[in-house]
Amino acid sequence: MTLFERVFGGNDAVYGLTEAAVNNAIAQYGEGQAVSFPGTAYSLPCYYGVTGVKVETLGQLKEALGVVKGLMTRNNRLNDAFMSGVATALCAEFIEVLKYIGNDAPYEAPCYGHLPDAVVRSLGVPLVTGDIPGVPVILGTAPTADEAVALVKSYQSQGMLVTLVGGIIDQLQEKEYKTGDNVRVIPLGKDVTSVIHVVSVAVRAALIFGNIQPGDAAGLMKYTMERVPAFVNAFAPLDDVVVACGAGAIALGFPVITNEQENIFRVPKSLIVQPDVEKFNATSLEARDIKIKITNIDIPVSFASAFEGEIIRRPDMQVEVDGSRVDCFELVHTKEAAEIEDHKITVIGPEIDEIPVGSKISMSYTVDVAGKAMQPDFESVMERKFHSYLNCIEGVMHTGQRDMIRIRISKADFEAGFKFRHIGEVLYAKIKSEFEAVVDKCQVTIVVDAEKNKELRAAANAVFNKRDDRLKSMTDESVPVYYTCIMCQAFSPSHVCIVTPERLGLCGAVSWLDAKATNELDPTGPCQVVPKEHCIDEHLGRYEDVDAAVNKYSHGALEHVTLYSLFQDPMTSCGCFECICGVEPVSMGVVITCREHAGSTPLGMTFSEMASMTGGGVQTPGFMGHGKHFIASHKFIAAEGGPGRIVWMPKMLKDQMRDRLDKTAKEMYDVDNFTDMIADETICTDDPEQLLNYLSEVGHPVLSMEPFDM
Repeated sequence: MTLFERVFGGNDAVYGLTEAAVNNAIAQYGEGQAVSFPGTAYSLPCYYGVTGVKVETLGQLKEALGVVKGLMTRNNRLNDAFMSGVATALCAEFIEVLKYIGNDAPYEAPCYGHLPDAVVRSLGVPLVTGDIPGVPVILGTAPTADEAVALVKSYQSQGMLVTLVGGIIDQLQEKEYKTGDNVRVIPLGKDVTSVIHVVSVAVRAALIFGNIQPGDAAGLMKYTMERVPAFVNAFAPLDDVVVACGAGAIALGFPVITNEQENIFRVPKSLIVQPDVEKFNATSLEARDIKIKITNIDIPVSFASAFEGEIIRRPDMQVEVDGSRVDCFELVHTKEAAEIEDHKITVIGPEIDEIPVGSKISMSYTVDVAGKAMQPDFESVMERKFHSYLNCIEGVMHTGQRDMIRIRISKADFEAGFKFRHIGEVLYAKIKSEFEAVVDKCQVTIVVDAEKNKELRAAANAVFNKRDDRLKSMTDESVPVYYTCIMCQAFSPSHVCIVTPERLGLCGAVSWLDAKATNELDPTGPCQVVPKEHCIDEHLGRYEDVDAAVNKYSHGALEHVTLYSLFQDPMTSCGCFECICGVEPVSMGVVITCREHAGSTPLGMTFSEMASMTGGGVQTPGFMGHGKHFIASHKFIAAEGGPGRIVWMPKMLKDQMRDRLDKTAKEMYDVDNFTDMIADETICTDDPEQLLNYLSEVGHPVLSMEPFDM
């Protein structure tokens, strides 16, 4: 049997199953029954992306099945094989969405099924920066459970986002291998149709970040091929349905690597037979042209970005550092070169093997750096990196910063030989590699002594306070230049952030000091200097230099951007923003929601629905993506009245921003406890009149502001 016959046969089989499933669902629920995956603005994302048509009822799903049937032609065999693969994928999406009728969570742990839009957006920054260099889709059952673990571990240690479909999920459970989104090993489902959930992620990446228009199938496939670094590992034996799914993956640009050797037709760079499962990793990376940055760090456990979300529970903890209970801190200190011995790691106090299990200990670590190009402004930038560095250690959990850090080291790490000095090895290696342009020498001192740390913490706080005093005085007016940030252009080709002291990057990860340091470290990199000598309109934040920069770095897609307006040429968004704001016309205020909030807003839209209007580098007057801390800035929508326009936020976001926002409101409007005047989901959700009544009750300042000039 030829490859084409296998693809067509698998496609026909899946279509038959889908048709029967849809007819059965209509018989049970009726054609008017709503269908959609939860947590997405795209209903059935793959079908919407390919055809431009939103399917929202079972009746529409039956009509869509006819469209899919039209893709199943048999004329040009190569093209038809690819389109039959796409049709198979769409059929899989139809089968999967039926599972969600009346049940938002049809999958049982450890399987995830559909991944919401918020998860797709959260992947944007690590995919752009290369922290997630690839997305393996592992399908089927490995020859042995040990080989399954070894393959997954190999990808995980490279920082990849590993997705699993089929028997390999049971094999990892058998070996008690840890899975979950927090360690970037995601079991999607055990049915082959659940593979559509990772295809859906790729399709939504194109819609969210790439400004690909729904229905532009050619543009969609070009985008996924060039910008989504996914590939498939399919274990033998392959049935015809899997082969048809593989054709769909190849159509999206995702090569398929398999150990199937019988009745399979090889396609160079697309369908590759690799009999040795141990070589799947190397073969896949070569086929997808993925280059892995190798960082050799002398520690006894793995180090990779895949471990950044790992949670260490108390029963699994060897020791804990908790800044809320004991003296601790992390600090970078600039010194003269003569004062530093490069790669000197010093531990003062007991090592981990001298401390009883479960102990809560006092710990500090000071990283002394020296270099001709080193500047004190870079110290805080480096310190913020510590969170990521330490979380990349397998079995180590880090939260907080400065003198409020919390660190847990697992029992598994202790048994593997992990010591406190290995924290120093990680900090040394990462500082020297990531900041090599400014750091010539580096040494680390770790103190595990409560009495010493009490005195050292006081000195560290004096340094932090001095920095804060300087940062508080930094305003957009007080600096001579701004910076671009185009890191996200790997996914969103026309998006450009303009980063100022009072407006950080919309992802929340790039401050003005970060951008300044990035430019110093890589003068030709993503953060370029933007002069601010030619102001056109100070109220709007409109500059000739900013317009020239966004026009240049968006490759002509943008002509004008204002820094402080929601209506006049607002800044574009890539799709990985922390928050999004939109105008609420009844109160003439602004509603803000965040990625973590899944519910509706007084605009009648969820985060995903609001975000679908603003991603991909487009300007949408009245809607804007932004970082959390921008909310409390004096410059937040300053042209429209500032933060006093905020009328609704999720409670979790209010609690996060309360102190900063109350301070800003007092300074700008002489209003006390402003955050309490902002409604949240406990007061109203999607009822504008209820919102307006609440604002009237509390005397919200928006009621005395001029209406928007829309």
